[in-house]
Amino acid sequence: MSLLVKSQETGREIVRVTPASAGWRFVGFGAYRLEPVVSPGAAGDALDLHFADREMCVVVLSGRVSIEAGTQRWASIGERRSVFDDVGPYALYAPPGTRVHVANADAHASAEVAVCDAPASGLYPLRMIEPGQIKASVRGQGLNTRYVRDILPQSETAESLLVVEVRTPAGHSSSYPPHKHDADNVPQESSLEETYYHRLDPPQGFAFQRVYTDERDIDQALAVENHDVVMVPRGYHPVVVPYGYDSYYLNVMAGPKRIWHFKNDPAHEWMLAPR
Repeated sequence: MSLLVKSQETGREIVRVTPASAGWRFVGFGAYRLEPVVSPGAAGDALDLHFADREMCVVVLSGRVSIEAGTQRWASIGERRSVFDDVGPYALYAPPGTRVHVANADAHASAEVAVCDAPASGLYPLRMIEPGQIKASVRGQGLNTRYVRDILPQSETAESLLVVEVRTPAGHSSSYPPHKHDADNVPQESSLEETYYHRLDPPQGFAFQRVYTDERDIDQALAVENHDVVMVPRGYHPVVVPYGYDSYYLNVMAGPKRIWHFKNDPAHEWMLAPR
């Protein structure tokens, strides 16, 4: 089974991964494009969401949208035209059973939203996560530098979901040295399924992602294009970006314990030693 899920160039649904389609238990992911308002006073393209037994995190990747969830409404939110803009997203956390309506609020531009979902019982309430609440950091050094925003980290309340976005400059590596999180051996390592939703700038670009295990029972080298998803059921999963193209990816993780501990590939860990 290929771990690469190709995107659709047209239509509302860009790409969708479910536990059934992935052959795993926890992570669900979808990306959707919403077309602009077509006439004054009319509503823009919209998306209706509902999971009976799964929490969701709806990330406004680009454009402006209005969101209704339960009895609450947020009108015309979204501060970036592209995921490559240097500003964080808005994101809605919704517990199981919440009906969410997302509509494009811009008359001139499309919007793009991601829907991340995972099992939950309803412990935590609905809330909006605003750009100013999202921690930004820098990881790596030299040609391994990348820029991280923790949208729904383990320090914030949720039952299963962990959501983070990463921008990687052209010619850099990312998720590197190769690391994995597929063993329930906390605190050394936690077991988490993961999806990577890839974007490239300019959009005709590509990047490379390898997913492999120590035993090499999984060993796939994947050429990813704009809007593609890579599924990581287990194993190491580094990304390399060619010269001339910047990379963005949205990571969704979930597993039996909501904690992120990872193990680096011992063969490549030498590069982390002080020089």
